[in-house]
Amino acid sequence: MIRPFQGMAPKLGRRIFVADSGLVLGDVEIGDDSSIWFNCVVRGDVNYIQIGARTNIQDMSCIHVTNDRWPTIIGDEVSIAHNVMLHGCTLHNRVLVGMSTTIMDGAVIGEGCLVAAGSLVREGFQAPPNTLVAGWPATVKKDLSDEQRQLVASIWSRYVRYKEAYFKDGWPLAESPAAVNPQPGFRDGHPYP
Repeated sequence: MIRPFQGMAPKLGRRIFVADSGLVLGDVEIGDDSSIWFNCVVRGDVNYIQIGARTNIQDMSCIHVTNDRWPTIIGDEVSIAHNVMLHGCTLHNRVLVGMSTTIMDGAVIGEGCLVAAGSLVREGFQAPPNTLVAGWPATVKKDLSDEQRQLVASIWSRYVRYKEAYFKDGWPLAESPAAVNPQPGFRDGHPYP
């Protein structure tokens, strides 16, 4: 389901897949060839969400923001595994976030990082590029091995193929809804409710 909120409508690139049980709402921008899978919530109601190109948000994940303070920004070729919570954080390009991970307000995950399954990334945490982040709470464990870099690089391209298989099977392309009574959003200097 793709819905406007208070005049802010999601802006979708080309060949976007949004599962019929997923919700994309409000001030959200999604780049080309990205996918939002079953039972995901992408809620841009009190700040904005940007999702880059060829990025996948897998089943049961939730993406939200912090009112007037922290948007959620996700780069290109990022893979967000099942049951992940992202809240007011920034993920640079080609990041892989493992299943059942939580990343909190103000955290920044550098390009090429792997965040291990089940991690809790605290508020304001900074992960250098190409590192392994793991734990509860998470810490930087080491630089990624060649094998880990290959894993991070492989997931996003699989999900581009998966969503194309759904289109071939008759699932519809996601379309941006028309904004109704447009009001300026956060990026226009107007505070959210």
